[in-house]
Amino acid sequence: MVFSGSGGQGVITAAIILAEAAVLHENLVAVQSQSYGPEARGGATRSDVIIADSPILFPKVIQPNVLVCLTQQAYANFYSIIRPGGLLFTDSRYVKTEKKVDARQLSLPMYETVMEKIGRPIVFNICMLGAVIGLTKLVRPESIMKILEKQLSPGFLGMNRQALDLGLKMVERLGE
Repeated sequence: MVFSGSGGQGVITAAIILAEAAVLHENLVAVQSQSYGPEARGGATRSDVIIADSPILFPKVIQPNVLVCLTQQAYANFYSIIRPGGLLFTDSRYVKTEKKVDARQLSLPMYETVMEKIGRPIVFNICMLGAVIGLTKLVRPESIMKILEKQLSPGFLGMNRQALDLGLKMVERLGE
């Protein structure tokens, strides 16, 4: 899968958390790589994550099964690489999908929901991660939380758990 957006959105952090959860708590193999523009914040970012149950022979994603675009620029740059039949996942505030692609396109109001329910944009990436794992079932939410518990101070855990749950609930409602 490929996560893309702009610097400061936590795209790379979310990819690292997902890869660590897969390896440390799901007994899977994972590779995570990243690239970003020269700007400290606001520049283009891309993070590739490959998760498998067997050895990974090439560490870059050529045609992702899942493509997450959190900015219009990321969408413009990457929409064409999605594997036919894959999932192209966007945030409805920042991305207007226009192109026809041979993939399932899903746009959710993740940023708006985080701001409405939590009021802190810093957990936007964790909400997105919750939606991605809710859709893909690659790792369990508990595995993500175990990684967050290791990396965050206790004061931030509740907000991140809430953001993860918001993402999970958004995609649960799609199936109703």
